This record gives sequence, structure tokens and C-alpha cells, in this order.
Amino acid sequence: MMQPSETIAAIATAPGTGAIAVIRVSGPESLHVVQQCTAGKALPPRMATLVRVRDARGRVVDECVATYFAGPASFTGEDTVELSCHGGMLVTRRVLERLLACGARPAEPGEFSRRAFENGKLDLTQAEAVMDIISAGSDLALRAAQNQLQGAIGTRVAAAADILINVAAHVEAYIDFPEEDIAPDTTETLLAQLDEVEALLSRLLATADEGRLLREGIRTAIVGAPNVGKSSLLNMLLGYERAIVSSTAGTTRDTIEESVALGGLRLRLIDTAGLHESVDAIECAGMERSRRAGAEADLLLEVADVTSPRTPLELPETGAHRLLVLNKCDQPAHPDWAGETAAIRISCAAGTGLSELEHAVEMLFLHDSGERDSLAAINTRHRHALQESLDFLSAARAALVAGESPELVDVDLRAALDALGSITGRIDTEDILTRVFATFCLGK
Repeated sequence: MMQPSETIAAIATAPGTGAIAVIRVSGPESLHVVQQCTAGKALPPRMATLVRVRDARGRVVDECVATYFAGPASFTGEDTVELSCHGGMLVTRRVLERLLACGARPAEPGEFSRRAFENGKLDLTQAEAVMDIISAGSDLALRAAQNQLQGAIGTRVAAAADILINVAAHVEAYIDFPEEDIAPDTTETLLAQLDEVEALLSRLLATADEGRLLREGIRTAIVGAPNVGKSSLLNMLLGYERAIVSSTAGTTRDTIEESVALGGLRLRLIDTAGLHESVDAIECAGMERSRRAGAEADLLLEVADVTSPRTPLELPETGAHRLLVLNKCDQPAHPDWAGETAAIRISCAAGTGLSELEHAVEMLFLHDSGERDSLAAINTRHRHALQESLDFLSAARAALVAGESPELVDVDLRAALDALGSITGRIDTEDILTRVFATFCLGK
């Protein structure tokens, strides 16, 4: 159980050997805990100070740089001290053990970010963005996470909630204060406000698939007949020899999966067995996996040999994007390919065509450049809450149109607000009552 009144400490950098490791201490006694370890060394706020952390016998454990952040002007909103010590596993463990012996307790996973949320430094979407930044596998995923950390999602949700609170305030004023003789907004005006909210939420909801691709990567199946260069393309994209390349058909018997950053995106590449007629049981099993990978993919890179006749490839019909990639374009092309203008032409042997392939993938999955800087891609939790809110808004709209009692409309409006509140963790439906009094001058 997390107790915000306690002082916590944890190693904030990844385990291993490095030049520097950071240990973070947060809580009301953080300054006192660190000073116990450093012979009472004074730590002026926001100044890097050289300290020696000593054990109970006064022996030096490590020489560190300590920086004190007085709350609420810190990441967690509490008094915080960050110790930059030498980056060995043993020395960082010894420093942490000394801090714990002086009164701190080990932090639980995510506890620093949780305290930041509870102290109003972050909303839930921003707290989630911290982890997205750490795990980002592409430039665009990093940019989206940074935008989310800056409040791109929380701000839009708050804007929708603000309009919705106003609608609910009108409805509740009509319910609770009829003696004030307040004329409610017309049904048309309330419906127009609900339309605005639905439009805001729908635009956010539309980013769900993009958010999945940014966080998980684009599942990309490299498919084609044997010996067309599928494994060679995998190796060229990775920049090293990951898959065995051979002129012998059937060399690739199983799927091979790797990740690569291509442009602003992360591709989860799946090199598959060549698709052709075979009676070999192992080859057939490999081809079945190839078809399954193709059916589950977000992107199919259909590789063909430009020097050979065009042969239809049997692939499952899915909603995946498809790109035809013609390999061996450093050699004379077969006449079958003379009229093919949509294909990406590459040569794995010569190392050409990669930039063209990168551009084609970006065109399929990226927004216009003007939209990329403001990208806000929701996650699965956000998606569920947004859809739930939209469902309740639809019910509220239907009740308004049908002329049902304001009480029924209000139930759905509050439920929609609760769903939005679960996204940021900051919307309190009691704000409706505040808005009633502030807007309508009631309770005077």
C-alpha cells in the first residue's frame, strides 16, 4: 500500500555499468534522509552539490552530486533529492541501502509518477506518457508520447468535459431550481453543444489504431515466392545479416521476426517462407505460418523478382496495406513488369531503393507533416473510455429529442462525464454544481 506521507527511494536508471546512475528520494523527510548519509551537508535548492555518502561507521560509500528540489516545485510535487553517483551495480545498491537505513523505504513500481499525479503535477494521460517515452521505438512514437506528456490528450478531453459540464449545468438548474425561473437553453442549443462534444471525442477516438501502431509497431509480413529476395530485404532493412540467404529454394522454413525503425515508424518485420507448391511437410508447415502472418499483418511487403515472369501470389484477403516490391532491379527486367508503375523498385544486392520504400511506407501510415507535430494517439484504455462516453452522449441526445424528463438526460450526461474523468483522473462531476451557481447566480 502506498503511503504518500512516507519518504521513498529507488534507483531511477537502468541496471548495469555506466558512468553515472541516478537515485531518487521523494517525500517529506527526503532532505533529512540524505543529510543523515552525508554528515549534514547543506543542500541549497536547485543547486548541484558535491557530497560524500557515508555508511553507519563514517566510511565513504560513494562520492555523489546531490540536487534538492523543494516541493511543490518538483516532479512529484514533494521535497525530492536526486543523487548522481557512479554507475556500477554494487555502488548504487550500497548507496540505496544507506538511504533506506536512514529512514526511506523502497519505492513501489510507478510510485514516483503516481505521487506526481496525486499532487496535481500530471494527469493520468501524462503519467502514461512517461512510460511511452521510455518505451518509444520510433521517432514518431517518441513525438506522440512527448505531445501526450505536454497534455495533448488531457487538454482535448478537458475541453470536451467543459462543454459537457455546461450542458449538465443547464439541465440540473432546470431540475433543481425551478423557483428561480431560469429558462433552460433550447433543445436545439443543447443538441448543438452535444454535437461539438461528440466531434471532439470522435476525433480522438479515430487515433486509436494509429496509437496501437505507434506503441506496438507496424506488423509487417515480407511475403513472396522462393528466391525473390525476402530474406535479403529483411537483412537490408536491418542493416546486418539476420537471415540466411541462399539460392536454394526452401531455405527459410519458419518465420523470423525483428524490429526496425523506418523513417518515423517502427516496423515489426516478419520474414516468411516462400509460397509455392510443395509436398515437403516442413515446408508446408512453414508456408502455413507465412499465410497466417500475412493474415495478421498491418502491412504486406509483396516481394517479386523483376528478372522473372510475373506469377500470381495467393495471399489472404485482409485489411492490411500492400506494397509490391520488385527486387533485383540492377538487372534487366522481364517484359511482364514493363507496365508496372506502382511497384517499389529495389536491389538488395546493390543496396538501392531503400529510401523509396521508406517513403512509400510513410505515405501509407503517417499524417500530413502539418499534423504530425500535434499528434495525439490514444491507447486502449482511452479508447474504451471515449467509446463509453460517446454511448452515454448518444443516449442523452435521444432523451432530449424524445422530450423525456431532464432527470433521465442528466443521468446519461453524468455517466458520460464519469467516463471522461477516468481518462485524466481529474474531472469531478461535482463541478456541475459549481458551474450551476457560478453561471446562474443561484443560492444567493
